[in-house]
Amino acid sequence: MISVPDSALVLLMGASGSGKSTFAARHFDARAVISSDQLRGALAGDEADQHATDAAFDRLHRWLDARLAAGVLAVVDATNVDWMRRSELVRRARQHGRPAMAIAFDLPLDLCLLRNAARPRTVRAAVIRRQHDELRRGLHRLDLEGFSAVHILRAEGDIDSAVVQIEKGPVTRAL
Repeated sequence: MISVPDSALVLLMGASGSGKSTFAARHFDARAVISSDQLRGALAGDEADQHATDAAFDRLHRWLDARLAAGVLAVVDATNVDWMRRSELVRRARQHGRPAMAIAFDLPLDLCLLRNAARPRTVRAAVIRRQHDELRRGLHRLDLEGFSAVHILRAEGDIDSAVVQIEKGPVTRAL
């Protein structure tokens, strides 16, 4: 069981094709989720347009700050494999006194590549390999990055059987 405070920041992290967006749609209210791919699509007309990444993350940060200030759940659906980008998001949660949680999708590279190939919009295999390697390099130190909880899903069965419980309660402020 993954218990999530209703005022938390949840970072979904993993290579493209690891199942983050499907997991988010299954377990979280759509209003609580922001996707970097969808923001790139809204800004540039193409979710894969990396030229729109900075503008997409500017918008993501504004949305995130508003959600955190309001004390409501915020779920960031992005690869989040870069520790510097993660640290900025965790810093924002701390600034607002909210807990930050990580849910990492550490699926086998071959499965991510296979899922990617079946999509209408694909990501280059070299990019997925880099994302996968970067996630793997950082998994052992996630607990040092300021997360109040870290959950690592390593197989399709882990993802399929995961239960997320949103914990209602008074807005708590993390220190």
